[in-house]
Amino acid sequence: MHITASAVSLNVADPTASAEFLKRHYGFSEDMAADGFVSVSRPDAGFSVVFLRTGLSSFKPESAKGHADGLLLAFVVDDIDAQYERVRAEGVAITTPIETEPWGERYFQTADPNGVIIQLVQWMTAPEEAAAQAAQS
Repeated sequence: MHITASAVSLNVADPTASAEFLKRHYGFSEDMAADGFVSVSRPDAGFSVVFLRTGLSSFKPESAKGHADGLLLAFVVDDIDAQYERVRAEGVAITTPIETEPWGERYFQTADPNGVIIQLVQWMTAPEEAAAQAAQS
């Protein structure tokens, strides 16, 4: 198998609002849009984010028609403090202020207009070191 592209698809009440949030505050660009969905991406993200209007008739099985609850979109950055200040200056509500975990993960969270959690993360130690520290805890 050869995968040529990757995407995360999320069911939300207002796909345009979620897409505009990622475009305005996180530098995404719109790839395509039609009635009921918007696809956005960044060249450095490695995948697209597709927002689908909750309840679209094209969803099979029916269980896929629900809202995207209990998940978050996480993006690793190398300047977490600067990003935190930038997002705050843009007036974005911070749902979780900057925290640093014992294993070296430093992050904060925001929520888009549909409640999708966006998390920016910076690893303060190399991922291998972080995994070893977490295993010792």
